[in-house]
Amino acid sequence: MTETVERFIRQLVAPEHLLQEEPMAKHTTFRVGGAADILIRIQSEDQLIKLVAYLGQLHQPYLVIGNGSNLLVSDRGYHGVVLQIGDGMNTVTVDGERMCVQAGALLSSVASQAAQHALSGLEFAAGIPGSMGGAIVMNAGAYEGEMSQIVESVTVLNEQGERMVLDRDTMEFGYRTSIIRNRPFIVVETVLRLHKGDEQEIRARMEDFNAKRRAKQPLEYASAGSTFKRPEGYYAGKLIMDAGLRGYRIGGAQVSEKHCGFIINVGNASAQDIYELIAEVQEKVKQRFHVELEPEVIRIGDFL
Repeated sequence: MTETVERFIRQLVAPEHLLQEEPMAKHTTFRVGGAADILIRIQSEDQLIKLVAYLGQLHQPYLVIGNGSNLLVSDRGYHGVVLQIGDGMNTVTVDGERMCVQAGALLSSVASQAAQHALSGLEFAAGIPGSMGGAIVMNAGAYEGEMSQIVESVTVLNEQGERMVLDRDTMEFGYRTSIIRNRPFIVVETVLRLHKGDEQEIRARMEDFNAKRRAKQPLEYASAGSTFKRPEGYYAGKLIMDAGLRGYRIGGAQVSEKHCGFIINVGNASAQDIYELIAEVQEKVKQRFHVELEPEVIRIGDFL
């Protein structure tokens, strides 16, 4: 990274929000990953616009992350600038049955605020550990609900840092995907269209979903949630279990004994351990059942 780029960043970003050689293990739910050259905790949309426009103009590599709940970052780290959208862009406003949510807001917090306003439709997201931006990118979902059902519009930045508003049809939502997986867009804000309900009933549904999560998922371990997408006509966890891989381990990475659809960090796993275990699971399931498992987890950086 050139001195010119560093000088521009330092003029725009307060020292406490500018982290150099920052371990990505601190910023992913897998708790693995080497250092990023620079990690910037974004404090406003205006700051984000200026950084994106400048870095794009210079063709300087950058990576945008939220809560890091669906990322596997290489042990070699990320050679470039990481823009983390979190607490500095987490405002939520409510207008009737609409919620306007900035990308850094955590889904659990947004769901709770929806319940406070007796707005239903977001109960499924109460236990998903990601932020709104990531949820939109991946069309996050659970318990028969997904973001595409409640999104009215999404405001994004393009490579030049220009704002664009995309309606739901333009978003090209699919199973764990959206137009943003294939375009250089950054989510900055989402308008959700919910519907009126009873607060107690909404909270009861949220608690029911969360109780099911606690009972069935290995929440006590670091993970990225469900590791694989659901193959058509199958369940990834059952395929993995039937392939005899329950508890299968490489280094500190393990196929969860509680839910075989989860790969977990049982302690001191490396990103390489997790990467190799994902590959091993894919190979064994394909050999046994001729089914290709596609990871939900997004891999960043170089793996051996």
